[in-house]
Amino acid sequence: MSLYFKYLHILFKSQMQYRTSFWLLSFGQFFIPFSVFAGLYFLFERFGQIKGWTFFEVALCFAVIHMAFAISECFARGFDSFSSLVRNGNFDRLLVRPRGTIIQVMGSQFEFTRFGRLIQSVIVLAWALSNLSIEWSFVKVCVLILMIVSGVFIFTGIFMLAATLCFWTIQGLEVVNIFTDGGREMAQYPLNIYHKWVTKFFTFVIPFGCVNYLPLLYVLGRSEGQSIINMLAPVVGIVFILPCLLVWQFGVKHYRSTGS
Repeated sequence: MSLYFKYLHILFKSQMQYRTSFWLLSFGQFFIPFSVFAGLYFLFERFGQIKGWTFFEVALCFAVIHMAFAISECFARGFDSFSSLVRNGNFDRLLVRPRGTIIQVMGSQFEFTRFGRLIQSVIVLAWALSNLSIEWSFVKVCVLILMIVSGVFIFTGIFMLAATLCFWTIQGLEVVNIFTDGGREMAQYPLNIYHKWVTKFFTFVIPFGCVNYLPLLYVLGRSEGQSIINMLAPVVGIVFILPCLLVWQFGVKHYRSTGS
């Protein structure tokens, strides 16, 4: 991890060489989810609620998933842009170094401008919590934190799976954005507003439901006798990273250089 933090420090210093550009990009990242949130606000202004969910309950869901995405996109950006390493033959250089490929790929790129998106999500989270009547306990605070952590692991796992495909396709596949950008947009609402097959897929295959729906029911006091299951649901999202790591190792073993 000391190597990872050195990567972090070096890339932060390099991005801060152009401070005006950095702050303008961060400012832009602040307003990208803001426009989506504005659409969410006007939707509830018109209809009042969606399938029993109020505006501030959905705003809490929105904030959690966007915070998780912003953190993952910032610190796991190396996997998202991994195809360039394979295409240019630079991944060969990582293989001969005496450190793991995962740390090196993660440390190859950071997007610190995503802190603009993160700050906007924190503001929405604070606004939503201040307008919800939640009986807080230590466990609920832990569950809320685990919801964000679980989301980070899920998005990072998806980035990792997308990067693994590059060992065979060379170029990154845009279809993966269905599960990253598309998953983020879908998961900003509670899953039970969608068709059952969508809910099942994004609970048992890609476990976004363990981030934004099941634990949310526990935090809001709507578990209906399934408190323990809903409380522990974020752990499933964290465990999701394990098969992604195995798939990555499989891809590394079957990597063939492009010869660039």
